[in-house]
Amino acid sequence: MSVDESAILSPIVLPFAPSQSPQGFDERAFLQGPRSRSWELRLVFRITREFIMGFRALHFVGPCVTVFGSARFTEEHPYYALALQMGTRLSRLGFTVMTGGGPGLMEAANRGAKSVGGRSIGCNIVLPNEQQANAYLDHFVAFRYFFVRKVMLVKYSYAFVVLPGGFGTLDELFEALTLIQTEKIVEFPVILMGQPYWTPIKDMLAQMVRQQTISEANLNLLFLTDSVDEAAAHIQTHAIDRFGLRKRQGLGRSRLSGEH
Repeated sequence: MSVDESAILSPIVLPFAPSQSPQGFDERAFLQGPRSRSWELRLVFRITREFIMGFRALHFVGPCVTVFGSARFTEEHPYYALALQMGTRLSRLGFTVMTGGGPGLMEAANRGAKSVGGRSIGCNIVLPNEQQANAYLDHFVAFRYFFVRKVMLVKYSYAFVVLPGGFGTLDELFEALTLIQTEKIVEFPVILMGQPYWTPIKDMLAQMVRQQTISEANLNLLFLTDSVDEAAAHIQTHAIDRFGLRKRQGLGRSRLSGEH
């Protein structure tokens, strides 16, 4: 796998937190219908800049597995221990562990990676009630727009591990499933951990098959387990072996592009 230990990835927080946004550029205005052409052109440049900065920041992180889960579970919760163990195992498989960079289960996965000397990355989101990056990140990138952040998480990931979480976790889960189902991306492992929590989702998907809104084959896009060993074996088979991932020297940097 391509992992360059000498990579230097400075934390990037795009300019202007929501409370400091330039007049007229509050994110809520983005979806409030058409505005002047000049306003929308500046918005396009702003979004494009965020994509470019994200690509530059994450270009050298190596193959990632993204771990999703709630920010609300504390260290005492069994799901925190499960996320920590999974982060450790992913690092030992040779992956960079990527999360949303926040507390809770995201922190646990990043902490597990750091505990064995693995690389730990966060793709944070700038919110009105600011979410602080956890203390177990080597580097993080803070995004303003959710859709830009989701592109980054998918672009650099060879698997998703999805632990119990809220709306954001479900959003990322079904985004990945939709992209795979519609063949916009190559099928890669999507692993659900925390079986009691996900049972209602599993039941809902079975109902969707009965109503013919999805095909029965779509159920195979998810792998449900509470075993770290089973999850690791699934990733070994369906990501590492399937895509022929091997450890190798990292990508070369371009002085012309200002990559150091």
